[in-house]
Amino acid sequence: MNEKKENDKSLEWKEIRTEHLVKDHWIDFRRSAYQLPDGTVWEPFYTYSRRDYVVIVASDTEGRYICVKQFRQGVRAVTTEFPAGGLERMDGREYGDCSGPADPNTSEDALEAAKRELREETGYCSDEWTHLLTVPSNATISDNFAHIYMAENCRRVTGQELDETEFLNVALYTGQEIEEMIRKGGFQQMAHILAWELAGKKKQETKKQ
Repeated sequence: MNEKKENDKSLEWKEIRTEHLVKDHWIDFRRSAYQLPDGTVWEPFYTYSRRDYVVIVASDTEGRYICVKQFRQGVRAVTTEFPAGGLERMDGREYGDCSGPADPNTSEDALEAAKRELREETGYCSDEWTHLLTVPSNATISDNFAHIYMAENCRRVTGQELDETEFLNVALYTGQEIEEMIRKGGFQQMAHILAWELAGKKKQETKKQ
């Protein structure tokens, strides 16, 4: 093990005990005690498990970006964001097992989930997909991952196929309009703003090639 990895190892916390406050079909919400690198035991730390999800920066054949508007209970407001949704799990649960990105043996393939979510939420499909990044959703408190994709030259092929709790309106925006919404705080999902920046960088790299 090299010196850098040794230094990283010295920063690790040791989990002493964990209590599952809520563990049902939907979430595993935990209260844990940890031993810190200096030997101190500290508690409580709260974490939760949820399933991995996808975010899709999708644009149509005219270069307009496909967004959805829906109510988000966390901020108690209607938000504008990119199509997104969770990977379906074979065991029917809404969360994974804390071991990293979703296991393909127990969860839907991320790209297939992205294609499905785009079609179900907006009615659009694409043959041009690019994986941009897989990143922890919120490394401080959650163990799930966001799989970020870009879909280009999307075309509308069907109507929406929404879940029973989904009430979405599809909206098309220019890149300038999305930039303006982000600047004014009107594009309210942090992972979706990251997705937008990654998609823009990818397009610039492609143009240079």
